[in-house]
Amino acid sequence: MADEQKPEGSPAPPPSGGEAASPTEKPATPAPKPAVPKPAAAAHAAPPKPPAVMVTTPWESDITELLKEHFGGDITEFSTYLGQSFLVAKPDAVIAILDTLKLELDFDYLVDVTAVDYPKRADRFDLVYILYSFARNERIRVKTMIPDGYTPATAVTVHLTANWLEREVFDMFGIQFAGHPDMRRILLPEEWQGYPLRKDYGILQQDDGWVRENLGIESGQ
Repeated sequence: MADEQKPEGSPAPPPSGGEAASPTEKPATPAPKPAVPKPAAAAHAAPPKPPAVMVTTPWESDITELLKEHFGGDITEFSTYLGQSFLVAKPDAVIAILDTLKLELDFDYLVDVTAVDYPKRADRFDLVYILYSFARNERIRVKTMIPDGYTPATAVTVHLTANWLEREVFDMFGIQFAGHPDMRRILLPEEWQGYPLRKDYGILQQDDGWVRENLGIESGQ
């Protein structure tokens, strides 16, 4: 008997040998991982670390021997720190020491004069002279401590380069040098108020009056 014609729109027969294919299944969404608990905050913050200690070693050489003979107790320390030798002297002895180092020990180049401000210390400033000897290929530092308002003697009588170097120390720290031939500012305007490298001079501080009068603006920031 001839096959009967199937009506249009009839569903296709299932594939032979099994059940009807099921629709494609989506993979299951993985379960979210449990949140990692945050460590409990410390009850008290750790105290700040103390400042690093400058560990020095004694400096002994032909230089120190000669200076000890010449100046005795006017030099209170001969030390080396990380290969850098320095001495600490009383303020009134500094110029004579610079002169001896130049004439007898060949330290004939004054590299720099600078200062460091310690506002809470009675002798507020470290005054530092950096010297170099071409003959020895050696660098040393002469340090002294002075209170605010003290007027150390100029080193221009020994090293002419001290002229501009001491002017910069005056400009930034307000330290004036007795006998200096031209004791005025070198970086800032002469009328500027304050000394920017003192610790009590804020990093954003400026002379607002000078800025308004000379630049015509309220702030230079």
